[in-house]
Amino acid sequence: MTVKSSISLSGRQHAFAKALVAKGRYPSVSAVLQQGVELLRREMEAEEVERQALAEILAERRAGTFQTAVRLDGQLSRMLKSKRRAHGLDR
Repeated sequence: MTVKSSISLSGRQHAFAKALVAKGRYPSVSAVLQQGVELLRREMEAEEVERQALAEILAERRAGTFQTAVRLDGQLSRMLKSKRRAHGLDR
């Protein structure tokens, strides 16, 4: 189902849409605008999925044990020392 809608474009936007039609990329200015709205919808949906994933990661992190900076530094130092030894880079 399509719905007619009156919109306003800047001169630059209209010229760009008309150029796409003239190049044969789209059959009409309306088709250009429909594609633009569809791309915006997809982008916003993707952002929402990413936002939800981040919220889940943060919730998992908050539920876990807290690591102090000192403890984390110690863990990283031990890990790096082990990797250096494994690759013969221990000095």
